[in-house]
Amino acid sequence: MEQEDKKFAEWNGIPREEISWNPTIDFDKCIGCGACLRKCTRGVYELDNKTGKLAVKNPLHCFVGCTGCKPVCPTGAISFPDKRYVDGLLKKRSLVDKEGSCCSAPPSKKGVAKSEKC
Repeated sequence: MEQEDKKFAEWNGIPREEISWNPTIDFDKCIGCGACLRKCTRGVYELDNKTGKLAVKNPLHCFVGCTGCKPVCPTGAISFPDKRYVDGLLKKRSLVDKEGSCCSAPPSKKGVAKSEKC
């Protein structure tokens, strides 16, 4: 596994490939503007030169719970799973903090700062 891929291998101790969280593009709505590509800093998207539309190149690079690219899409072509999926996953794995935040470090890592915002 390349160094770049290692940083995306887990989320809160859960192997990333076990988590079904990534964007889906409705190709009928996508106009290929690239707004999502510019917004995402994790390399999830790429432009498909054959279709002129965006494609999800690295779905496992998407930060679990993030939907930051969705509101920048002018045609509403991007969708995500329901955020309750993430909450359920964390509750199942006992990774939700006292406030019910899905963005906390696992309880076994006390004193660790909260990770990226959901």
